[in-house]
Amino acid sequence: MEFYLLLLILLSLFILHSTSSNLHQTPFTFCLQAKIGPLASILYVPSDPSYIPILQEYIKNSRFNTTTTPKPKFIVAPHTTPHVQAIIVCAKANNLQIKIRSGGHDYEGVSYTSIEPNFIILDMINFRNISVDVGSRIAYAQAGAQIGELYYSIWKASKVLGFPGGVCPTLGIGGHISGGGYGAMLRKFGLSVDNVVDAELVDVDGRLLNRTSMGEDLFWAIRGGGGGSFGVILSYTVKLVDVPEIVTIFRIEKILEENATDLVNHWQYVDPIIDNRLFIRLLVQPIIRKPYGKTIRASFVALFLGNAQELLGVTNDEFPELGLKKTDIREMSWIESVLYWANFDNKTKPEILLNRHSDTVGFGKRKSDYFQTPVPKTGLDSIFKKMMSLGKVGFVWNPYGGVMSQIPASATPFPHRAGFLWKMQYSINWKDGGAESEKDYLNQIRSLYDFMAPYASNSPRSTFLNYRDLDIGINHNGANSYAEGKVYGEKYFLGNFDRLVKIKTVVDPQNFFRNEQSIPIFKSG
Repeated sequence: MEFYLLLLILLSLFILHSTSSNLHQTPFTFCLQAKIGPLASILYVPSDPSYIPILQEYIKNSRFNTTTTPKPKFIVAPHTTPHVQAIIVCAKANNLQIKIRSGGHDYEGVSYTSIEPNFIILDMINFRNISVDVGSRIAYAQAGAQIGELYYSIWKASKVLGFPGGVCPTLGIGGHISGGGYGAMLRKFGLSVDNVVDAELVDVDGRLLNRTSMGEDLFWAIRGGGGGSFGVILSYTVKLVDVPEIVTIFRIEKILEENATDLVNHWQYVDPIIDNRLFIRLLVQPIIRKPYGKTIRASFVALFLGNAQELLGVTNDEFPELGLKKTDIREMSWIESVLYWANFDNKTKPEILLNRHSDTVGFGKRKSDYFQTPVPKTGLDSIFKKMMSLGKVGFVWNPYGGVMSQIPASATPFPHRAGFLWKMQYSINWKDGGAESEKDYLNQIRSLYDFMAPYASNSPRSTFLNYRDLDIGINHNGANSYAEGKVYGEKYFLGNFDRLVKIKTVVDPQNFFRNEQSIPIFKSG
């Protein structure tokens, strides 16, 4: 009896192993194995125990981490450039759509979900090398590295160099830079893409290209046009910028009952033209505050590239309405300001930037607008009343001006330069994943977005690529039609859209690299 029981167990294990092995035996995996050898360390299929953990590893929005979320046929995590080249060639040969994930900081899950049934994820998790050359003032960062890791590497090499990237340390380099990339130093040094000097990319034919071999058109396109439309970004080389040994931060908070509306109104006129070293972000959100009940809180959060005395001189001369006092401000190093902007407490060590999961993951939705004229004070009153009636949705205003206004709109695909006063992000987060809750929260943010139409830029109403928003248009056509692409493309890129389409048509004429909001191709005839 024991013999037959043992035989049955062994037979079951054999069948299970055979079934699992057969799942690997597809034309795609045969092709891949023929080119690079054993796949155990890079290929994950749904039957693998590690498939779901790898899939979920860098999902930063729980809306796209449900049982009904479309799942890839395979997840492929290459270790080397030849791996990437083989994946592209084999996926193309087998008509598999590639979704490229470099960090997962993706508001709409476009890098790891799809409206197409046959897709795979090319996960750049193993491309994380960073090197800093202080003498040449440049840094090399692979696409799967995070911006916090880059900041840490720069800080370890020099205390007076920095890089103008995002404030959230878990942003993946590949998506952050290719989509534009900005942070609290943009008024002094511009966007991340304004400081890129080279890149490595594998194109649709599996060729490894750098700036010289890809040519200036393609190099232009992947600095703000989204890398996923043109190939697989392997790395960016960026120039570093001077940061003072001492920088200064402050946070001033006012509610409506403390004349927040007047201060927000002043901010609109002052902040885009104030000293370039000063960046004052404005956060506005509904809160409950005793004894007033529901009200609006306006938070003015700032980074100044200089010391406290210099900052007070600037604000006293150019923004006296803020009422900034010495007790409101703190001096610190640039790396400490990185931690401050990432919402770590003042005892946190820079090593936290090496923690690739240092943020909290929940449910959320983002939208964005650009403003070319200030909102009238009566308009601010109406907006704040609307926000209180909706419940939870808030927004963040990021001032432009400075260097942002001096760089031509055609210099990179990112077009929102001179004439744009600030960018606004609509933001709502929640913890309950129920369908009814999601519907309510999405309705809130969409309602506020609709309400803001009279005040935002128009013809077209602009938005920011790295705040990906599928509400503004999806390309349902399997070949990504130009007409559908233009709906969202002109909102993201304004007059630069057609140039991106022309480059796309040349470098990827069959539109292999595509997603719900990728750059389409021109079709002949």
